[in-house]
Amino acid sequence: MPEGPEIRRAADALHDHLAGRRLDDAWFAFPELADQAGSLIGREVRAVDSWGKALLTRFDDGRVLYSHNQLYGVWKLHDAEREPDTQRSLRVRLTAGDRMASLYSASDVSLWEAGRLHEHPFLSRLGPDLLTHEVTVDTLVERLMDPRWRGRRLGGLLLDQSLVAGLGNYLRSEILFFAALSHRARPVDLSDDERRELAGQMLALTRRSYETGGVTNRDDWAAADRREGRSRRRWRFAAFEREGLPCHRCGRPIEKLGVASRRLYRCPSCQPD
Repeated sequence: MPEGPEIRRAADALHDHLAGRRLDDAWFAFPELADQAGSLIGREVRAVDSWGKALLTRFDDGRVLYSHNQLYGVWKLHDAEREPDTQRSLRVRLTAGDRMASLYSASDVSLWEAGRLHEHPFLSRLGPDLLTHEVTVDTLVERLMDPRWRGRRLGGLLLDQSLVAGLGNYLRSEILFFAALSHRARPVDLSDDERRELAGQMLALTRRSYETGGVTNRDDWAAADRREGRSRRRWRFAAFEREGLPCHRCGRPIEKLGVASRRLYRCPSCQPD
């Protein structure tokens, strides 16, 4: 499943495609939304942003189209004369002049008043989005030491969307690797400096992945892997999916573990239990 950086990049593309334009047509496959499609005609798309793995398309009348791609959903951006070449099922289509945005295969779509988004059954359970909500290191340190999360092991906690929204499996491994922390550690076990380093890596690696299209590795380490002919799947990460390859820091082979029912990759030397 795409993580927060990938969803934010999709939101940016949709924003660039439709923002500032008024809808000439709207179509929904869902009966509960079909009756509202006509009310969106003439409405201006003000912005598209993301919260975790959800996209929020905001209109000038204060309504927001919520969509979650889940595993298979995808927005395709195209012009009115060119239908996307896909076998997927069309769920939503927004048309503004000669521009169209079509959502395929997603099943979680709804229309909300912006002031009621806090009541949404999914959004109401999410923590702040690291790319959208101007989260700081101090904010993250405070959340990590909240009684709800301070005693939980990082291997499971970093996947909990109630702590922060958008972190997923590859970011979990990369954050712990760059912070040099074990997945078994708990926020309460860490020193003040370690907690701030963890918070800083959470922000920095999420931002780096967003800006680079999914690369979290250091530039020099990635360049060394490319010189050895390794695939992008290998050089884009510092630890994730590098089982058996030498750690960039110490040379010891990266290990693959199962933690919280997901794959986790770590250096047993740099991240000792």
